[in-house]
Amino acid sequence: MGKTLTEKIIASHLVVGEMVKGQEIGIIIDQTLTQDSTGTMAYLQFEAMGIPRVKTKKSLAYIDHNMLQEGPENMDDHLYIQSVAKKHGIYYSRPGNGICHQVQIERFGVPGDTLLGSDSHTPTGGGLGMLAIGAGGLDVAVAMAGDPYYITMPKVVKVELTGKLRSGVSSKDVILEVLRQCTVKGGVNKVFEYTGEGVKTLTVPERATITNMGAELGATTSIFPSDEMTEKFLDAQGRVEDYQPLAADDDAVFDEIVTVDMSVLEPLTACPHSPDKVVKVSEIEGLVVNQVAIGSCTNSSWLDLMKVAEIVRGKTVPENVSFVIAPGSKQVLTMLAENGALADLLNAGARVLECGCGPCIGMGQAPCTDAVSLRTFNRNFFGRSGTPSADVYLLSPETAAISAIEGVLTNPLGKVNLPEITMPEKFLLNDTMVVAPASEGTEVVVIKGPNIKPFPATKPLKKTVEGQALIVVGDNITTDHIMPSNAKLLPYRSNIPYLSNYCLAPCDPDFPQRALDNKGGFIIGGSNYGQGSSREHAALAPVFLGIKGVAAKSFARIHQNNLINNGILPMVFENESDYDTIAQGDELVIENAQEAVKAGKVSLVNKTKGLTYAMAIEISERQKEMLLAGGLINLIKSKK
Repeated sequence: MGKTLTEKIIASHLVVGEMVKGQEIGIIIDQTLTQDSTGTMAYLQFEAMGIPRVKTKKSLAYIDHNMLQEGPENMDDHLYIQSVAKKHGIYYSRPGNGICHQVQIERFGVPGDTLLGSDSHTPTGGGLGMLAIGAGGLDVAVAMAGDPYYITMPKVVKVELTGKLRSGVSSKDVILEVLRQCTVKGGVNKVFEYTGEGVKTLTVPERATITNMGAELGATTSIFPSDEMTEKFLDAQGRVEDYQPLAADDDAVFDEIVTVDMSVLEPLTACPHSPDKVVKVSEIEGLVVNQVAIGSCTNSSWLDLMKVAEIVRGKTVPENVSFVIAPGSKQVLTMLAENGALADLLNAGARVLECGCGPCIGMGQAPCTDAVSLRTFNRNFFGRSGTPSADVYLLSPETAAISAIEGVLTNPLGKVNLPEITMPEKFLLNDTMVVAPASEGTEVVVIKGPNIKPFPATKPLKKTVEGQALIVVGDNITTDHIMPSNAKLLPYRSNIPYLSNYCLAPCDPDFPQRALDNKGGFIIGGSNYGQGSSREHAALAPVFLGIKGVAAKSFARIHQNNLINNGILPMVFENESDYDTIAQGDELVIENAQEAVKAGKVSLVNKTKGLTYAMAIEISERQKEMLLAGGLINLIKSKK
């Protein structure tokens, strides 16, 4: 029986367990990446392990999130990351060099390697044929220390692409179609592997758009084969020596099959407030637009922005449209400047932002009250744009560009006839904004500003765990709900005591104080609790507030791992209707909690209602050890 590409890469990196679907395995990580929003905490955790130097092939620290410097906090974090990277063998990408995933694809990604990143969109690297996975910062710190990264051996979904995209239709429409078919919950413990004749028609940047937004499926990752298109891209980046051909065997067996005929695909858009709320643009065409934002790690490549420049050349956006563009990297921006495309964008009325995440993470460019904002980004969760009343639609650069010119949501089919834009034979190569680490043994002083606080300490699991149901929330609660990430709060990502004041505030502003007043307790959640970002702050802030456990109908993969890493019990209702019987303020207790965790079965008693709920803790033996120890750091220390 042949193997999928996913199985081949896992097999070559497997160090713990067996490749049996549903069982836990451990794989060695070749490369890691962090960004500044998650990086400070990850490096504090790495320092706590006492490892002098990273043990990966290459580790990189990017500055791309916390770019607004209205106070010293962000730059203090940057200086800390720069100095700790220099000391411990990590390459440092300076502010302005670009978004981590875009630069990683351009300059550092290697087909067949494993990549672990403290950002949920790390699967972007799958566009280059990497097994690239998003994780919490602590997991990345452990991987930098040379230990395996543990995942559930995933099912592999075959996404068969046929046909060829028409002018005006984009690879963004491909992933929107997959989201329409599979939903934001459809990818848990699965890898989406792209195959078929249609793959050969997609460039690496187009593939990276698909693997990037595959994160919204809840998938472990997504991956494309490494083929002639990959070789051309790496050659153009001056890295052809990194190329190797990689593909699934012809007789590989997949667990599921999804098909997309690209030749009949229409422009699509994800409506507010979920990436899987997908409709055809033609169905809602004519919607008056207030803002168009093009960029993010999904659609900020040279190819994307060349298409946009072609569409807006010689035209001007109407007065009712705010038009902003954030190039993905210094390489992209410089090449646009050199070939004249940047002038076309500026002359059309575009406001060009620096090369970073910017409005995608709510870092500036919040739309006006009740706005319709069209964005080429990957997430449109409620309030993420910075304006709770705004309606955010996710779509392709082509749809965004023609809509910006028309002033209303416009279907590009039949209106956009792009000339063939061929990929450059050679990209502009200039890595001066990447700082190499100091040579081993060099004395380096690590700089810590006053805003950088230690991560909260945890204690081993007690025999009896009790507390109030402090809050009851619904389905699809995102990490943006649990730990908001906006321009006002991002400067404090290294200060958990301060951030905890805003934990779950979008759901209930009184939650943080209530948690403190009651010395902690439980969170009650619906389905897919913790979807979205990999930010472990959504677990660290609850730890600080004394949260002992989360009882939910189901969990998003990364968030569940982050809860376990930090000693919080992730409990799943065996009977989902039990969720409806719990009210805020109910007194809950778990007797013999240690034995319950070992057994993977918890009896959660509602003392207020006189009810007992059967809860499952569906985790590995290693993760049970973590919970008993009070978290991963405690477990590591106990074994030294």
